[in-house]
Amino acid sequence: MDMGSRKFLGLGAHGFHALAYAEWGAANTTQFHGTTVVCVHGLTRNGRDFDFLARALADDRRVVCPDVAGRGRSAWLAVAADYGYPQYLADMNALIARLAVEAVDWVGTSMGGLIGMMLAAQPGSPIRRLVINDIGPFIPKAAVERIASYVGADPRFPGLAETEAYLREIYASFGDLDDAQWRHLTEHSVRQADDGLALAYDPAIAVPFKGEGLEDVVLWPVWEAVRCPVLVLRGAESDVLSAETAERMAKSGPKAEVRTITGCGHAPALMDARQIAIVRDWLSATG
Repeated sequence: MDMGSRKFLGLGAHGFHALAYAEWGAANTTQFHGTTVVCVHGLTRNGRDFDFLARALADDRRVVCPDVAGRGRSAWLAVAADYGYPQYLADMNALIARLAVEAVDWVGTSMGGLIGMMLAAQPGSPIRRLVINDIGPFIPKAAVERIASYVGADPRFPGLAETEAYLREIYASFGDLDDAQWRHLTEHSVRQADDGLALAYDPAIAVPFKGEGLEDVVLWPVWEAVRCPVLVLRGAESDVLSAETAERMAKSGPKAEVRTITGCGHAPALMDARQIAIVRDWLSATG
């Protein structure tokens, strides 16, 4: 399937900013009226993480994969304090409006899952079906501290080989990816800086994690407000989404279907055929 690269404008407290997204599918036009799937990435990642999933879904769906502000090809925000969920929710609402559809299915990894959950909890939400990849309404302090230890790192690399070695270490919990998949992640994880290759995000996205007193993240009231069908994917070795939290998600709020993905932690990469099939089959079955 062909991919189109597009941009739109988000508006924040300190002005407009350009946001990029990849659009997949035979219905890659503004006149599309079929099923639209929005796939949103994790904290330090970008929309090209979903290329493998998007290709598999795009035969009969429109698939849209944005780069959240400060990541990938999207603009960096002028004020670091603006990096946070209020801005991300506003930007994704602007994206859905641009897509000119009444409802979307949402696939969100980590941060993208929280954005989807928060949108789905709103009255009159356009989220029809929600796939949450290895995140939930409770995140233990230890996991938050681990993420804070690397988010915002701004290393330099002489070439792609050195970058790939770094990413294989930092993202080892993604699971057993093959060489082509690691190279794909690497190629879309870099930007050219004056002194070498740098990671394709604004280091200032780390600002919300740099204060003292990091605590557990507790969002159970948000979860209880979600009304659409939900699929929760959990990496079997995840320190972000515990088995206990996933079990509670299956019994409360929208009473999610939970699937555990073996051989990975936080978060399943959604690149191999088995993981892709779980998402595709659930979206089709709940249609």
